[in-house]
Amino acid sequence: MKLIEKRVVLHFAGFEPLDGAAHRARYERSAKQSAAVWGYSVEVGAPAAGSDPLSFEVTTGSGAAADAAPEAAGGAAPEARAGSPGWQTKSRIHMVDHDALVSRLRGGNTLSQIIAGFRSCAQIILEGGMRGYFRHAWRFGLFFLFPFLLTALAIALTVQIAVLPYGLGFSPWHMRWSGPLALCFFIFGFLPFSERFHTLHLFADWKMAVALGRMDRADFNDWLEDRAAAVRKALDEEADEYVISSHSMGSNVAAHVVGILLEREPEIFKGKRVVFATLGSAILQCALLSSATQLRARVGLIARCPEISWLDVQCLTDSINFYKVPVVAVSGHADAPEAKMILIRVKQMLTRKHYRKIRKDQLRVHRQYVLGPDLQAPFDFTLLTSGPMPASVFVSPDEKRMPG
Repeated sequence: MKLIEKRVVLHFAGFEPLDGAAHRARYERSAKQSAAVWGYSVEVGAPAAGSDPLSFEVTTGSGAAADAAPEAAGGAAPEARAGSPGWQTKSRIHMVDHDALVSRLRGGNTLSQIIAGFRSCAQIILEGGMRGYFRHAWRFGLFFLFPFLLTALAIALTVQIAVLPYGLGFSPWHMRWSGPLALCFFIFGFLPFSERFHTLHLFADWKMAVALGRMDRADFNDWLEDRAAAVRKALDEEADEYVISSHSMGSNVAAHVVGILLEREPEIFKGKRVVFATLGSAILQCALLSSATQLRARVGLIARCPEISWLDVQCLTDSINFYKVPVVAVSGHADAPEAKMILIRVKQMLTRKHYRKIRKDQLRVHRQYVLGPDLQAPFDFTLLTSGPMPASVFVSPDEKRMPG
């Protein structure tokens, strides 16, 4: 198998309040973890001056630490270790974050964020999204309901505290103390508690889901057009392989952007080796809305493009993805080639102690797709985007991740 010498990566980050520089710093930390585990060398360069989206170069190569690399875990062959002399891979990473949209959606006071969140909840229910979530991935349906049920319960308790004097038969004048007490409960009790579950951040996430499904916000549509132009420019760079990777909500952004390019230039990927890798994808979070006709059409364009190999990385212990759900068929394209599912286990990537520490934090488990490993495992984000082997090797659990 011919090793990759030059790669271009377009990574569409998930819904997090992180800009390109923060995502690059995370990538560097994860890459160093991966290099230590597999025994190769890695150098993450500084951001290119004036790059938009932020881009940087990653150089990986055979390292002297190969003999000390730990045994493979979770199905990777023991001989699949780093260190074969003479190989070097350069990858140009373009970090397509949507921090500007996250900041916009998180803007406003707490009351306006709560109202907007419940409005998006109602829109998703009315458009059949919730029904689709429970039909295809009931755990994702619970993920959808959780922040709204939690906040609704807190609002109900707040009202109960406010009207408590009336319920006890006291004079309505007593509400002069019960009203402020109720507000104190909500502001100083519930809101800090809810931040443990990132409740208002999840409200914003669902607002973005509606926006990317309906495509009815001019600011979002203009931003997608701008990202499409930037990605088009990045694709002009010569490379052995082009990896378009995305995490969580970023998969919707990636599908729209790649779809826009295919609509305008159906032959844009001709002669290129392209891998479209969706990690913990949330495409169906938006595509299951009845209004998401444009997104579903773009999913079909990507699936039918002969130059694109679509890898859909899913995880059993991640409740925030559509595990074993065929994204292309459910998006309405049963006749199109389906994305190749890669089923991973987070506990194969981490030590037992580390896994026990994070397993109850679903958002943390959901981020593991793009974080560094503790152990050699069948999936490694750094090797997918900067390793010497073609990204397609991740389809088979028995393939070597490194040159033998």
